Amino acid sequence: MGSRVAVPLVVATLAVCLLTGCTAARNSLGTSDSPCYLALPSATHAVGPHSRLIGVHQLTLYTLRQRYPRLFASLTAVEPTSQRVCIIEFVGSFTRASVSKPLGRSSGRLAVVVSEAPSNRLLGTVIFHHPPLEFAHSHVG
Repeated sequence: MGSRVAVPLVVATLAVCLLTGCTAARNSLGTSDSPCYLALPSATHAVGPHSRLIGVHQLTLYTLRQRYPRLFASLTAVEPTSQRVCIIEFVGSFTRASVSKPLGRSSGRLAVVVSEAPSNRLLGTVIFHHPPLEFAHSHVG
């Protein structure tokens, strides 16, 4: 009778230890964009309370220049001190007067906040009429 109770107890203890070990080692969301989530409070402050978050990405300056040349071109007056930037896109109604460090158009329905990673120093808020980035994930099936 003792071994019938001991074996399941040992198996359950091992399972708990393995699961705890897997989760304890992780301190992020498991994506390369995780450090940029620390920039959300300052990005939200940069665009104001009447906006909705669309997405967050961390990119190198090289990748930003290659994939999103319009966004990169808007940042030419700003000199990043880091090779990594966080881009955080919001939808709403934006004007140069309503955002922090405005770049791009004078008004639009999309704003992309760009900050350095990992320092989260605000580089600028770029206003667009049409989305310069694709934040949606495609799903198959």
